[in-house]
Amino acid sequence: MPQARWWNAVIASSRPRTWELIVSAGSGTSRGRTSVRLTTAESVVHRPAFDRIHCRGMASGPPGSKVLTEDNVFTNLRKMEYAGAKKPFKEVIKANVGDAHAMGQQPITFLRQVLTLTVSPNLLNDPSYPEDVKERARTILCQCKGGSVGSYSESAGIEVIRKHVAQYIQDRDGIPSDYHNIILSNGASDGIKSFLKLFNEKVDGKPSGVMIPIPQYPLYSATLAEFGLAQIGYYLNEENKWALDISELDRALSESRRICNPRVLVVINPGNPTGQVLTRTNIEDIIRFAYKNHLFLLADEVYQDNVYDKDSAFHSFKKVMIEMGEPYCKMELTSFMSVSKGYMGECGIRGGYGEFINMDPKVMAILLKSISAMLCPTVLGQIVMDVVVNPPKSNEPSYQLFQKEKQHTLCSLAERSQLVVDTLSSIPGFKVNPAMGAMYVFPRIELPKKAIAAAEKEGQQPDVFYAFKLLESTGICVIPGSGFGQRPGTYHFRTTILPQKEKMKTMLGSLKQFHIRFLEEYK
Repeated sequence: MPQARWWNAVIASSRPRTWELIVSAGSGTSRGRTSVRLTTAESVVHRPAFDRIHCRGMASGPPGSKVLTEDNVFTNLRKMEYAGAKKPFKEVIKANVGDAHAMGQQPITFLRQVLTLTVSPNLLNDPSYPEDVKERARTILCQCKGGSVGSYSESAGIEVIRKHVAQYIQDRDGIPSDYHNIILSNGASDGIKSFLKLFNEKVDGKPSGVMIPIPQYPLYSATLAEFGLAQIGYYLNEENKWALDISELDRALSESRRICNPRVLVVINPGNPTGQVLTRTNIEDIIRFAYKNHLFLLADEVYQDNVYDKDSAFHSFKKVMIEMGEPYCKMELTSFMSVSKGYMGECGIRGGYGEFINMDPKVMAILLKSISAMLCPTVLGQIVMDVVVNPPKSNEPSYQLFQKEKQHTLCSLAERSQLVVDTLSSIPGFKVNPAMGAMYVFPRIELPKKAIAAAEKEGQQPDVFYAFKLLESTGICVIPGSGFGQRPGTYHFRTTILPQKEKMKTMLGSLKQFHIRFLEEYK
């Protein structure tokens, strides 16, 4: 979840309170630190300007003099020079954002080399670059107008890259894939939003409804609110490793029919924030449910490379649906993939794709017309996606290094995932399901009644109260479970597994010590 979204979620559930803004000249030192204390929201927002700002005679002056001087600048900014304040930690550990590179993960060499040569074609004759890198770069540049990645591509993406995506899906599933059904996008998020916009139409006077998992990735709830679509939340089964129960789908669907027309079923596999990996049997049951209730399936599969549990495996919804045969193989399905996750972690480059299966051709034409208004997805993101779906082959010079880096990254993620689960499970009051995949752990925390009462007094959700205390005491930033949705009366938070191992150990040690102190304070 982006940091701004976490902040908004916190503010929405908080009463006005005292805040202190710290500005530091450098990390690890108090030198140059300044702060300003804002007493309450009312004192900043609602008091009239003339009551907050001292009018000074120097505010005006003769022509040629300075309009803005030290004497007439905003008072609170001048005060920041003197009210220094230290925190009991050296840095903020951002365990709230799934941004692998920001947390120290190294980029894949082959990927960055191809990107470099497409951006700087003058390096194509440089002997230090392997031939398979040059071949990939030339193939892409030949498809770019003017031979430059600075030109617009087709709205659906560069044709050769769409063909490579289709081949990747075909190799993965053993089932044919047509590149005409592939649309490239600025990350999976843009593709998902473009797809859901198609349902922004009332049917029989009711808005379209979209079934989403709870807990859920907030992209969905935010998009549904933006487009005026009805959110139909179904709870994942925490007692069964966050499995998806068909009885819960039935309940959510039947309760929603009075307010909306359910049209889409969203499934995130592997899960965010819960880290579960669905079994093939579970997927088959979900497909039968969608068929029975005439729902368009949306499979969010951006974590398909992130499966760590030796007893789990990723099964694509497309593969399972087609192999189930008639009538299920004729169902409408869209699935999404991204370069931001997996072993790549290229969040800032923004690359993704969607495959649209069995969609009405006329609707596909409308979708293509809709995305054409946005001109095209970023070409650099398309190039990174091409490398992901078209990696070095075993007989190519970059293969060994590519495999070494890929496996090192995935093994390290698996190791850190287990480290987080094991450590949190050892803390009193924590209940943690195994993280079978993705990049997160979503522990349940038992909070003392006194802490819950203190949160209510502050006008905060109890898990928000806990997360604030954790941040203020340790510098560890996590996302409260209420930001994702959770069953009433339960409290969670989401932490990533992305901090590098030594920093992760430090973080977990601080978290454990904090929680013990928290229990003692509110017992």
